[in-house]
Amino acid sequence: MKTIPAIALAGLLLAMACSPAGDRGPRDSGSSLPPLTATVSGQEARLLFGAERVAAGGAPEVFGGYSRGCLAGAERLPETGPTWAAMRLSRNRNWGHPELLDYVRDLSARVAAETSWNGLYIGDMSQPRGGPMLSGHVSHQSGLDVDIWMLPPTRFDLSAAERENLSSISTRSAGGARVGETWTREHMEVMRLAASDPRVARIFVFAGAKVWMCDNATGDRSWLRNIRPAAGHHYHFHVRLNCPAGSRDCENQAAPPPGDGCDEARQWAANILNPPPPDPDYVPPPPRGPLTLGELPRQCAALLSGG
Repeated sequence: MKTIPAIALAGLLLAMACSPAGDRGPRDSGSSLPPLTATVSGQEARLLFGAERVAAGGAPEVFGGYSRGCLAGAERLPETGPTWAAMRLSRNRNWGHPELLDYVRDLSARVAAETSWNGLYIGDMSQPRGGPMLSGHVSHQSGLDVDIWMLPPTRFDLSAAERENLSSISTRSAGGARVGETWTREHMEVMRLAASDPRVARIFVFAGAKVWMCDNATGDRSWLRNIRPAAGHHYHFHVRLNCPAGSRDCENQAAPPPGDGCDEARQWAANILNPPPPDPDYVPPPPRGPLTLGELPRQCAALLSGG
C-alpha cells in the first residue's frame, strides 16, 4: 500500500478537526465527519499515533475502546512524584486521561501509607493521543490502562538511565500456575488496594497470583471479582479503569461475571499444569494485520491534525 504524503494527510485531518461537529459527534451518527479517502483509511494507525509526541488539545475525552480507541486532552504523568516513579520514559507512554493520573496518585499514596512498600513503579500507560502502539500492546489505546510493576520501589529519584535499565521481577512459577519465591503477601495487599477503587473495571494478572489470593484473602473479599487471570502479567499487573464521566463515545469493559472468579482462576492454573487436548473442531481465526486508521473511531483521525 502506498503511503499518503504527510502534507496531504495533515490537510485532510485538519479539515476533519475543523468540521462543524468536530470530534464531539456521537459514535453512531458520524455523518457530520467527512469520509476518509481509501488511501487515508488504509494507513497503519500505529505509525500515525506512534509518531505523535504531545497530546491533542481540547477537553479530556476518550473515543472507542481499550483496544481500538484514542483520546483527546491527555495529560502526562510526571516522571517522579512523592510516591511513584514513571519507568521507560523513552517510550513516551506515560500519558493518560486525567482520571488515570488521579488513580495513580491516589493508589501510590495509599500503598505508601498502608503497606511496607513506599509507593509504585509505573510502567506503560498510553501514548500522547492514545491509539495503537508501534510495539508491545494491543490495548492501552484509550488512556485508561496502566501497568504497575511487581518490584517494590527502593527510591524514586532515578536517573534516565536507571529508568531504562532497571528491571521488574517475575513473581510466577510453574509457567504461571503458581506464585514464585519473589511473591509476598504485600503483593496481595497492593493489588487489594488497586482493585478496591470503584473506578477500576479490571485488573489482569497471571493465574497463579489470583489463585494464591483466593486461598489467602480474609475478611471482605469483594475486591477479588475485579482481578482476572491473563497470560503473562507476572512482571507487572495491568489496571483498567471504567470510562470516565464526560466521555460519551468511550466503550466500557463488560462487567466481570458474578462471583469472585476464583474457580475460573483455578481452572486456568490447572490447564497450565495439564493442558487439555486440542479441540479437533477448533478453527483458528485468520491472521490480521495492524489496525488501520479506518478501523478506529472516526474521531481518532481528527486527533492527528497536530492540534
